[in-house]
Amino acid sequence: MQSILLGVDRLSAFVGKLFAWAILLMVVLITYEVFMRYVLRAPTAWAYDMGYMLYGAIFIMAGAYALSTAAHVRGDVIYRLWRPRAQATIDLLLYLVFFFPAIIAMVYAGYHFAEFSWRIGERSSSGPGGPPVYHFKTLIPLAAAFLFIQGLAEVVRCILCLRDGRWPPRLSDVQEVDVEAAKRMLEDAELDTTLSSGGTPR
Repeated sequence: MQSILLGVDRLSAFVGKLFAWAILLMVVLITYEVFMRYVLRAPTAWAYDMGYMLYGAIFIMAGAYALSTAAHVRGDVIYRLWRPRAQATIDLLLYLVFFFPAIIAMVYAGYHFAEFSWRIGERSSSGPGGPPVYHFKTLIPLAAAFLFIQGLAEVVRCILCLRDGRWPPRLSDVQEVDVEAAKRMLEDAELDTTLSSGGTPR
């Protein structure tokens, strides 16, 4: 089971990191637009649209990757104080009540949204000759599908944690320096509190 969970994590990480390369495309695009606008005095009619589409693609396609690394926002100030089984119980309840209904709706609505966009050959309405947007709208149900798959893996993790009393390991990945520093500060503070109260470190 653990190999399957890590396989889903690897899939989410691959998709997220693949779309992260769009950042470089955005840099090239913005540099080109600045040169055309301020040096040649001939701004493009499509750079703005391409910029927000690339940014949107990065944002939505990184969702499953963020979920696989537990990087989504949560109330860690309270959550981290709970025992693993309590964390898993709350997580499982939230996945079943909120996460999956929203993701299923996103897959369903996103598919019809994208299908209609392809059918009419939709283009950006921000200006004449705007770029096509149907390929971008296709990413909506696709991103939701990856989130759904990763969500299934997270539900299995919750069930395993309820059974074993500890969270199964995740695929390790690079962490920001300030995140690691914050974790060390919290661990040191907990150790100081335990020692000052005459207890033994966990």
